[in-house]
Amino acid sequence: MLFTRDLRMADNPALAAAARAGAVLPLFVFDPVILRRTSQNANRLGFLLDSLRDLDASLRGAGAALVTRSGPWAATVIGAARAAGAARIHLAEDVSGYASARRAALQRAAAGAGITLACHPGITVVEPAAVHAPGGGPYQVFTPYHRRWLAARWRRPVPAPARLTLPDGIRPGRLPRLAELAAGPRAAGTAAGGESAGLARMTRWAAGHLAAYDRRRDDLAADATSRLSAYLHFGCVSPLALAAQASARPGGGVFARQVAWRDFFSQLLAARPAAAREDYRDRGDDWHDDAEALAAWREGRTGYPVVDAAMRQLSREGFMHNRARMIAASFLTKDLYLDWRAGAAHFMAHLADADVACNQLNWQWVAGTGTDANPHRIFNPTLQGRRFDPTGDYVRRYVPELAGLPAQVIHDPGPAARRRLGYPAPVVDHREAIAAYRALRRAAASR
Repeated sequence: MLFTRDLRMADNPALAAAARAGAVLPLFVFDPVILRRTSQNANRLGFLLDSLRDLDASLRGAGAALVTRSGPWAATVIGAARAAGAARIHLAEDVSGYASARRAALQRAAAGAGITLACHPGITVVEPAAVHAPGGGPYQVFTPYHRRWLAARWRRPVPAPARLTLPDGIRPGRLPRLAELAAGPRAAGTAAGGESAGLARMTRWAAGHLAAYDRRRDDLAADATSRLSAYLHFGCVSPLALAAQASARPGGGVFARQVAWRDFFSQLLAARPAAAREDYRDRGDDWHDDAEALAAWREGRTGYPVVDAAMRQLSREGFMHNRARMIAASFLTKDLYLDWRAGAAHFMAHLADADVACNQLNWQWVAGTGTDANPHRIFNPTLQGRRFDPTGDYVRRYVPELAGLPAQVIHDPGPAARRRLGYPAPVVDHREAIAAYRALRRAAASR
């Protein structure tokens, strides 16, 4: 059983299939290519290590243990399989270009070793290949995709294996410390990873917040969203089980729709892996190059309180509220007119839930290069703050220098208040910046 982004026992089709075969080698391989790419993101790597420790404890409770190895991914997997005398490797199907490439490499290596590779669902609710637009290919508009997603035949969740047996002579290996993998420390506010923590959070949050999710999901200060994104990214929680359980409860349909967005982006990326780094729809953007503005955005000192609160939440917690993500992304790509890839890279370097499909394609949706039917959608940061943080408590939580300001002015402090509190003036005037953006877009469209 080769674990990747399905670090759980419950509703894991690959693990269930492996368990039916008898002795099982539960394997996780630290891929040096991925480790190099993620070495700056201690939040993500710390969450991964938490999840692996929790998985190991669950496997030991069932009579086995997690076997860990490091090295070139395909060769290391085949080496472990040979050592265990395995005739078959079970693996969950993933969607990114890199996941597809290394799966193909594993397929070739397995064939050469006389080993069968069996791929299973488990990363998404509805598999990317199961739903096609009427003209063929992936859906590029969410609403019709969501209708097909709801109508699709969902598989039934499978129970966790009650008992597992390791092959004789297998040494489990050692989980590395975070300092061995990451270039820096983990943010103090990051959540603990693992199936146990994810299931506990899912149960607790659903009991207290699911019924009111539609009403409160955009309330920045309420912090009423599930915060399950990292657990979904690493597969600590089954997306299928989560969507099915939510859909059966009051208010759950709206929440399940958010899980469908995750599948929507997955089917887009599966069909076009290059969208992780290239414009899904090339508009001929001639992005600005402004290192100082980019640094101000990254560090949460743009002078727009809700944007700065969002960026500081990211630094403090390895997480950002989804509404805040859209506001921050719009500010970077529309007000500053900086390349969405710079923003996406910063998010990937800090988010514990850093997911190629969701992160890159959400960024493109906001930037106007993706699948949004309104590519020139603009989020006015001051109005968004007033609407979704009307009390100002979200800003107070993450921008403490503004904590003493009343709600009426906290989203647009005057020059005197800014000087007195040591809070910067806006890096750009929103109205002027958007007028310039629209002029640039008209010029690009006329070329």
